[in-house]
Amino acid sequence: MNLTSPSQVKAWCIGNGFHPNRTLGQNFLIDRNALDAILDATGLDAPARVLEIGPGLGVLTEGLLMRGHAVTAIEKDPVLADRLAGALGSPPGLTVLKGDALDLIKEGACDGFPALVSNLPYQAGTRILLELIRRVPSIPETMTVLVQTEVAERLAAGPGSKTRGLAGVWMQLDYDVALVRPVKASCFWPRPEIGSMVVRLTRHHRNDALPAAVRDMLRGLAKQAFEHRRKQLGTVFKGVVESTARAEDLSNDDWLGLAEALANEKKVEQ
Repeated sequence: MNLTSPSQVKAWCIGNGFHPNRTLGQNFLIDRNALDAILDATGLDAPARVLEIGPGLGVLTEGLLMRGHAVTAIEKDPVLADRLAGALGSPPGLTVLKGDALDLIKEGACDGFPALVSNLPYQAGTRILLELIRRVPSIPETMTVLVQTEVAERLAAGPGSKTRGLAGVWMQLDYDVALVRPVKASCFWPRPEIGSMVVRLTRHHRNDALPAAVRDMLRGLAKQAFEHRRKQLGTVFKGVVESTARAEDLSNDDWLGLAEALANEKKVEQ
């Protein structure tokens, strides 16, 4: 089956009584140009061990295998998980894990992969990325993902941006974020309501030496602040911080400075 052929993909689904699940975010990529854009954006010139989350029918899986990569694919849908290897000819470089990616990440099954390449499920894409990067230092050196445009913009947003949020602060702690190219909704079946974006995340290692206590402090502070993003930080952290700035105004260096100061203060108190 040509996995970038809309008619063949639809015919397989109809013939096998398979209905794409909106709850699982099943929107299959059916555009060859978009597929090539994702593969090219990985920057993987030599064969590598690649983690893929949400392979679906296997269009990206097949592309990665054809470029010589060994792929470990995590698929939550049991029907798709059971068919994937056989449908691609049972290649020796493919390992299929059946289960919820969020659970497998927490169990450590996704640790140690040099690269993640995924058309992430629409509904859980952000949660998957944020759960994955909690696994420092065993996180990928590069992550090339296809996500909703609004998710991509939040990941890349800098201080002062209206789209600046928790996802961007947490992600930029360890990754440089590059928006590669937009992908129209018509490149998927079923067609989603909004477009997507290819995003490349490159680990920068600038905060590798950050103590776990400071990292945890930063995550907690940012989470609390963005839950009250309309309030000034002096109000959110009353008696701790004196500032008229709001959560989206702070750079990651600002968050680091605040987290380090409070973590050190806590250590002194103990």
